[in-house]
Amino acid sequence: MKITITGSLGNISGPLTAQLVKAGHQVTVVSSSENKKADIEALGAKAAIGSVEDIDFLTKTFTGADVVYTMVPQQAQSNDYKAFIRKIGQNFATALKAAGIKNIVNLSSIGAHLPSGTGPITGMHDAEEILNKLDGVNIKHLRPASFYYNFNHNIDMIKHIGILGGNYDATTRLVLVHPKDIADAAFEEIVQPFSGTTIRYIASDDKTAGEVAAILGAAIGKPELPWVEFTDEQSLAGMQQGGLSEDVSKNLTEMGTAIRSRVLWEDYDKHKPVLGKRKLEEFAKEFAEKYNG
Repeated sequence: MKITITGSLGNISGPLTAQLVKAGHQVTVVSSSENKKADIEALGAKAAIGSVEDIDFLTKTFTGADVVYTMVPQQAQSNDYKAFIRKIGQNFATALKAAGIKNIVNLSSIGAHLPSGTGPITGMHDAEEILNKLDGVNIKHLRPASFYYNFNHNIDMIKHIGILGGNYDATTRLVLVHPKDIADAAFEEIVQPFSGTTIRYIASDDKTAGEVAAILGAAIGKPELPWVEFTDEQSLAGMQQGGLSEDVSKNLTEMGTAIRSRVLWEDYDKHKPVLGKRKLEEFAKEFAEKYNG
């Protein structure tokens, strides 16, 4: 099959591209960086260098594909993160329609069943709704849990303050996923026929925040690493000090309140998937390498 992948060679799209090429498919990878072209071609895929904000570029790149995998790139400095996600979702929809694409695998998020109150996931909800309006198209929305590698952003906190934390307490449930488990699921959905508009949840592990701190702490030689609950104001200020824009910080703080209230997992619990094979203990080894590096 001819398959177009957005997301460059990121934590999901990179492993996904490698799997698809190995399986004999013709893969085109969309990247905004000319520097990624050689790496994409080294995997045996075709590079399409351009921006997901360029609808003409997307239309040209999508044309002729049997399946398109869509994902919205992260933005650390956006002044309106939800609006950015909605805009890219609309760009995808416009280009997919113009290109006559009939099969879409879209990366969304756990919690995207909720129309508000979830920070950037609200934008994912809206992007799902935009794509769902396409006529005569088969869409598989992938709703992964919270990414393990988000904890990498807390390495400086651990090194300088000796704690791990967020705007929820240590007893709070966290549903987590390894990006390679997402790539495996995306591969399965891309290569097997599907019809209509459906949803697949993806998760690798289910822990409390305190358990996360204990497992990651043990991996870096700090078995007593505590999970500390911050106020929303402390969380917001900390993220801005870490270099995120005010709007992105507000969105991520709002997502934390959704985690704190447990509403993020409600629909997931009604449609629980088989957990992926990469558990938190396995990621902890990767985390330790990053921490010590």
